Amino acid sequence: MKRIIIMLALGSAAQMAQAQTTVEFWHTFGDAKRGGWIQDRADEFNKLHPDLKVVPSFKGGDNELISATILSARQGNPPAISQIFEGGSQLALDSGVFQPVSAIKSVDFSDYIKPVINFYTIGGKVNSLPFNSSSPVLYYNKTLMKKAGLNPLRPPTTFGAMLDDCKKIQAANIGASCFGMSINGWFIENWLAEQGQTILNNDNGRSGRATSSNLESAAAKTIFNFFKTLQDNKYYSYTGKLEDYDGSDAIFNNQKVVFHITSTSKIGNNSDAAKRAGFSLGVARLPIPDNTKRNGVVLGGASLWIAKNLSKEKAEGALDFALYMTNTKNMASWHQLTGYYPVRQSSINLLKEQGWFAKAPLQLVAFNQQTSTVASPATAGALNGAGPETRKITEQALQKVLNGTPVDTALSEAKARVDAALADYNANFK
Repeated sequence: MKRIIIMLALGSAAQMAQAQTTVEFWHTFGDAKRGGWIQDRADEFNKLHPDLKVVPSFKGGDNELISATILSARQGNPPAISQIFEGGSQLALDSGVFQPVSAIKSVDFSDYIKPVINFYTIGGKVNSLPFNSSSPVLYYNKTLMKKAGLNPLRPPTTFGAMLDDCKKIQAANIGASCFGMSINGWFIENWLAEQGQTILNNDNGRSGRATSSNLESAAAKTIFNFFKTLQDNKYYSYTGKLEDYDGSDAIFNNQKVVFHITSTSKIGNNSDAAKRAGFSLGVARLPIPDNTKRNGVVLGGASLWIAKNLSKEKAEGALDFALYMTNTKNMASWHQLTGYYPVRQSSINLLKEQGWFAKAPLQLVAFNQQTSTVASPATAGALNGAGPETRKITEQALQKVLNGTPVDTALSEAKARVDAALADYNANFK
């Protein structure tokens, strides 16, 4: 009798394992804090849904993940959920390997804050579910500012003010450079948007496919000339690599520079690093060109895309997990941990009820910057099928300026290369 019961139990367990649907989730968070948070949410979800098994996996950076996902899909074995960065949205849409999340089953998207859900709504369809959303902000070392004779209550808000502070920091000889940041095309797009300038024509690719760039505009030259001035005066410090977020953070957190620009998503990690290093950290809005009306920032981060040609059970299971991970409680928790924006209005309301923003003024600065953004084609962000390539071209142009190439020459070359990349990409859709 005992043997029969054991056999029945084993048979039941085998049937459960056989009935379980595996949902692979590829993401870009290799650090223990953010990657661990995702794994914890998967573990919770799996306990609530024994018929499903969500398996999160770190798959490298933005470009690596989208390339790996599209390749896997074309080989017939895609992950059910992919975290695709915002600059890859048009490529993800055009690849044909994903299905709109709004087509899987009925979902009420009204709770997602408008600037975020609107970015991922293309052609009237919600193609992906917002997850991690951010914008760039200025980080500053209050301790070093005091050491240089600067007022830590007045961080620079314009390019001119930054250069003035840099001159004072250099003269004070405090053992640190003035400014450092990763060379990333997303930052350049933000500075263009602050000036009301789209980076691409056709309303940043939103009223029609983008066919040319605005890299020779006066707004672009203002940004590149700012960096030329920084470099010429030895105010600027970076690792020499493109898109080196971690290396740039390390320069700042090791107190080698006073000012630093990176994503709001680094508030949590950089706050921890400042405590370990023993300095006081400040966060302020992105400094903008002089004599410019502040227009606002371009949404960064990523969203959750679901592969097409999945079984009904797997597609719905993938969407259910995506909705669980971005529910009210979890998005509030994610924001508190990382600095990414809570993408739901109910999460914002919950955080206010908890008094979070009063306790976390650094987070409030970043949040207010996003919510005060003026809606326009420039601040909506670019839809660009050649996004990864064109960002890299823009970054290479800035690096050339840092190495001595004249601004006009670097931007003229970059425009020609970006326009050619757009033409090559668009040729696939004629």
